[in-house]
Amino acid sequence: MFNYHNKTFFTVGNTENGETSSETIFYYKQEGNMVTADYSGGRIIRGHLIGLVNADGEIDMRYHQINLDNKLMTGRCKSTPELLPTGKIRLHEDWEWTSGERSKGRSIIEEV
Repeated sequence: MFNYHNKTFFTVGNTENGETSSETIFYYKQEGNMVTADYSGGRIIRGHLIGLVNADGEIDMRYHQINLDNKLMTGRCKSTPELLPTGKIRLHEDWEWTSGERSKGRSIIEEV
């Protein structure tokens, strides 16, 4: 089972309509099957996510953030974990804005 408690991640890839970048750092916490994270950097002043993790380590989450344009953005995301040869976690994320243009995208974040 994947455990996200006290893990730090950064963005390694994102579609053009996303706001995270390699400057965005995520600080994850986990209690039981509940996952939360605070994040900031790049175009994001401050963000927060909350989600539930299943037995396969997949996270169903909701997020909200304030960007450099001072806009509050919200969305939902499903993250699928991959264990790298180094023992670090890579998350493949399929997300959708629930505010603004309501577009969909994909991103990848990796454990620092």
